[in-house]
Amino acid sequence: MIKVSVLVAVYNAAEYLPQCLDSLRAQTLHDIEVICVDDASSDTSLEILNKYAGLDSRIKFIHLDVNGGQAHARNVGLAAASGKYVCFLDSDDWFDDDSLEKCARVLDDNDDTDAVLFRLMMYHDEGNCTPYPMNSFGKISGREAFMRSLNWDIHGVYMLRTDLHKKYPYDDSLKAYSDDNTSRIHYIASRNVCCSDAAYYYRQHASSVTHAVSIRRFDYMKANESMKVQLIKLGEGKDILDMYENIRWMVLVDTYMFYYINRRRLGSKAASYGLKEMQRIWNDIDFTVLDSRASKFGYRPCGSWLMFRIQEEIYFTLRSLLGKNEDR
Repeated sequence: MIKVSVLVAVYNAAEYLPQCLDSLRAQTLHDIEVICVDDASSDTSLEILNKYAGLDSRIKFIHLDVNGGQAHARNVGLAAASGKYVCFLDSDDWFDDDSLEKCARVLDDNDDTDAVLFRLMMYHDEGNCTPYPMNSFGKISGREAFMRSLNWDIHGVYMLRTDLHKKYPYDDSLKAYSDDNTSRIHYIASRNVCCSDAAYYYRQHASSVTHAVSIRRFDYMKANESMKVQLIKLGEGKDILDMYENIRWMVLVDTYMFYYINRRRLGSKAASYGLKEMQRIWNDIDFTVLDSRASKFGYRPCGSWLMFRIQEEIYFTLRSLLGKNEDR
């Protein structure tokens, strides 16, 4: 049986794809398969995949005629995965030569563990590399990992037992943001979660969706809705659901900050859409379960959507005067 399946979703990644694939070919763990899914690229990515598949029989690729987003592409690859363990590698990222071997060894040595985190290294355009700000740990329960992931005290880059991953594939309800949901579902469904010293180099792009001023930024609230539905389907108790409702509330306030700072750059149509989406989420929040943070000015639900908007406008105006608003 193949030890590790690596899923590589590819979309217009010609500039970085060779480095990604070279790092996989160089792995000290040879018993791997690399499943690349070209998500209807319009550059030379497909030609690069064809070349590398000819160089190494462990590299396979699937071409999609219609772009469906990263989660959908990964799911196509996941369906074809035959390894004991599975992980992803984004097409602009790369591994150390021994990363897969190190991560798989932790799973081999811990029969009660389902997910193992890589050591995530943030590679910036200037060439410097910094570790993700996370305290390493030996072993924690899946439920604790889920709770730590709510504020991303732990990241979402890991290797997983394939049977668990196929039971809970990637959330492809949205093209962006729903990958957070997948990580959290994997954590809460895991018996235990461990860390490894296996490095994953994560390239940071200022033009990424999470940094761009775009109407798609409002999709984060939709991703939160999808997560809530999945937690209910999993039969999670009131403690988890109430905790997640507080996350949804904080995301709403954070999204209003994005709207406040960028509404002119968004344009009237996109800004109007965002405002309606925020009002829809505001109407859906269960205010009775919000914690003490919701008692602070700027975070209070208020008695109506209009009063909430007035509060946010005052709050973020004061923050801008004090220089505390970030361009986000």
